[in-house]
Amino acid sequence: MNKFVRELLPFGSLILVIGILSLWQPDSFLTLDNFLNVLRRSSVYGIIAVGMTFVIISGGIDLSVGSLLALCGMCAAGTMVALGNGEPPFGMIVLGTAVGLLTGAVGGVVSGTLIAKLKLQPFIATLGTMSLYRGIALVMYDGRPINVSSYRYLGEGTLLGIPISVVLFLLVMAFAGAVLHFTRFGRHTYAIGSNLEAAHHAGVRVDRTLIGIYTLGGLLTGLGAMIAMSRTVSAQPTAGVGAELDVIAAVVIGGASLSGGRGTVTGTIVGTLLISFLRNGCTLVGISTNAQLIVIGVVIVLAVAVDQFTRRKAGDARVV
Repeated sequence: MNKFVRELLPFGSLILVIGILSLWQPDSFLTLDNFLNVLRRSSVYGIIAVGMTFVIISGGIDLSVGSLLALCGMCAAGTMVALGNGEPPFGMIVLGTAVGLLTGAVGGVVSGTLIAKLKLQPFIATLGTMSLYRGIALVMYDGRPINVSSYRYLGEGTLLGIPISVVLFLLVMAFAGAVLHFTRFGRHTYAIGSNLEAAHHAGVRVDRTLIGIYTLGGLLTGLGAMIAMSRTVSAQPTAGVGAELDVIAAVVIGGASLSGGRGTVTGTIVGTLLISFLRNGCTLVGISTNAQLIVIGVVIVLAVAVDQFTRRKAGDARVV
């Protein structure tokens, strides 16, 4: 399987899914409201998946994004309510949002430091921070959610008829794509994932770059948390349970390699939309939420199988 076919496969799969659902449920699927709903739902995990793209390209993985999403929401909502006497004014909403974003960035710094400085395996380090962040989120208000009824704009607002969350999703996608392909940081991300030792000997500041990668991932998780909180006008300490699976799946389905060194933002967006449309289609045809896990699981296994197959073929070609 050549590179062109491999990169085209996720997009072709997305078109196939949309085509099948359009023929199967044209009245309910082929509507503007349904497509906007899918895009709104995609925006939270899609933004987080963009950050995960950098992590996976670097040869790492981050299992803590779901827990960090909950912690960012709790810190942001807690700030808004505590300083706004229950109904925060605009200034407190801005401050709370900044606190949520900062919490995400700090969470990323912690994970990145454990990996870069203490040389822990990314799986082990982020497995630990996953438990840490979830525990803090649950302890903060004794496991109770925090309602912020006036925090609606990111989840419900529109700009020229386009949901604000979708606009943010597009902006993040464009920014991340430019960083990944046109900056030294992006080139170093690919270099570390392809061969960490070679990148080090080539003069790449590996530790600093890895911390930057996880910080970026944490910051985008914070942004996703703010959108999620705005959609439900509350912060839930149990928010984001299992989110890491959907996010990692979106990146892998989009063509990134779990071994590092390969992946694109465009592919991740296609992977995110593919999962969202699959879930949407399953709901429209009456497939239960539990059964949807089977469908998504099969898609993930197929994506990883294709990745491993292409890597083996590439290895065999080099040997020959």
